[in-house]
Amino acid sequence: MIQQARTLTPKEQYSNVSFQEAHAESLSFLHDSSVDMVVAGQAAHWFDYPRLFPEMKRIMRKGGTLAFWGYRDHTFVHSPRATAILQHYAYGNSDMLLGPYWSQPGRSIVEDLLRPIEPPSEDWKDVKRIEYEPGVQGPRSGTGTMFLNRRIKLGECMDYIRTWSSYHAWQEAHPTAKMRKQGGQGDVIDDMFDAILAAEKPWHVNDWEEKEVEIEWGTGLLLARRRE
Repeated sequence: MIQQARTLTPKEQYSNVSFQEAHAESLSFLHDSSVDMVVAGQAAHWFDYPRLFPEMKRIMRKGGTLAFWGYRDHTFVHSPRATAILQHYAYGNSDMLLGPYWSQPGRSIVEDLLRPIEPPSEDWKDVKRIEYEPGVQGPRSGTGTMFLNRRIKLGECMDYIRTWSSYHAWQEAHPTAKMRKQGGQGDVIDDMFDAILAAEKPWHVNDWEEKEVEIEWGTGLLLARRRE
């Protein structure tokens, strides 16, 4: 990932950009009070907060900004039924579903839009949360400020869900379950979309994988300012 970032930011064009690999809780390459802003995108749920906030306090200049952003699973904004089925397969407790295969407590923090993350009030002020809860009455029918949406083919949506960490853990637990498009009898994502197509009859057409639907993600942005 770092090599890819370096390739995309060649030194001759971005002479002031550099990349370091380290734990967020131990940034020894940064001096005290040397940082104006810390940003984490879809990563803050992994941090060890009893260790992280003292390190953030150390490196951040007074008045500096903390910005943590994360998103949870998508919503089919035209279909409450498809959304409910997605949630069942994503978080049901059966070992044939994805629920038991998420890493916790990180996934719960994401699902709760980073609300469990609370910057210590003695070191941080102006704490603000900007959230979006998608609706199922159409695009932008949710509440809050929307950051992330897409029109996507159902086949692409299946491929996207197969990038989830819970799916990779499910695969390890079910090594003989192969997806249909690879000649197998089907995996948990094939089962999920069987259920979705059964519930959404208009989606169940020839070449249904090419059908486009609107999705939105629930998102949470946490902002805080280092006290003077």
